[in-house]
Amino acid sequence: MAEQLKNVYTKDYINNLANKIKENYPEFDSGGFINSIFNHTWENLELKMRMRHIAITLNEFLPLSYKEQLEVLKPASKDFGSFEAMFFQDFVEVYGLDDFENSMKALEVFTIDSSSEFAIRQFILKYEDETIEQLKLWSKSPNEHLRRLSCEGCRPRLPWAVALPMYKKNPSKILDILETLKNDKSLYVRKSVANNLNDISKDKPKIVIEFVKNNLGVSIELDWICKHASRTLLKKGDEEILKLFSFDKSSHINLTNFTHDEVVSVNDNLVFSFELVSDEPLGNIRVEYAIDYLKSNNTHNKKVFMISQNDIKSKNKKFTKKQSFKEMTTRKHYLGKHYLSIIINGKEMIKGEFILNDTSN
Repeated sequence: MAEQLKNVYTKDYINNLANKIKENYPEFDSGGFINSIFNHTWENLELKMRMRHIAITLNEFLPLSYKEQLEVLKPASKDFGSFEAMFFQDFVEVYGLDDFENSMKALEVFTIDSSSEFAIRQFILKYEDETIEQLKLWSKSPNEHLRRLSCEGCRPRLPWAVALPMYKKNPSKILDILETLKNDKSLYVRKSVANNLNDISKDKPKIVIEFVKNNLGVSIELDWICKHASRTLLKKGDEEILKLFSFDKSSHINLTNFTHDEVVSVNDNLVFSFELVSDEPLGNIRVEYAIDYLKSNNTHNKKVFMISQNDIKSKNKKFTKKQSFKEMTTRKHYLGKHYLSIIINGKEMIKGEFILNDTSN
């Protein structure tokens, strides 16, 4: 993902950035700025490092006080958006940690067309109480981007971002924000609430279980938040959360006709099928499969995948699936014995083994 996104910073993009900066700071050396961006290190930089490089170069070519720099960058940022524009927030993260007030005002501007979820975390770490109060104010903003930032920015385990270890240990300070936003009219915001709760579930599952107990069945929107917030616990087969979602009955189900490839080649698919049979309607069931991937140290790492979660009225249902073993940068496949298991409502019903080999050798 990052390798593709980093290429958004074309020469046209940087030229446009230089022009917008110059509109707000006529003394800006556009040519020098552009040459400094595309220096000898540029090709070797990945996405986040390119953002940081742009932020540092902006600072070098804006010989002003931090507050004055922001007065140039804030209007210029209006012409840039989405993920790639987060070098504006990165500028605040690098150069604004000693100026809380002006940095908060800048992040508020920058997040409207992009997102300040990464940069705000350094301020939480340095000024926890002050930043949490700011997030609470943003949680009541009429602007959905600010409301979303108030929740997304304090996620304990936000991907690609520095973790917030104090909220892994005790997320109590951010629960008020989640309560404020759980009925938000914006799906964009409600997704962030669910993701924050899912983060919390990895360290403090009881807090999320209690949230589900208090909110499940209140509204369609809250039901969605509860289910999305519980996805890690559901994959782990947590008995309490499975019961809350009525995925606690499987003794009436028999799994038959389980077949799978016994040998799979790298860059090929593992194909498997099975049938669920019962003397009564199958009912509300969560059907998953797990692959125990062989690791380099000859142990295995289990990853669970969803097949279906539905109320099935029939007494039998057949499933056919395939799992790719294509080589990816995010997962290295090791040749040898792997395992496939079928899971119904959190219970492993059957397990088989298969061999992964490499036909290219």
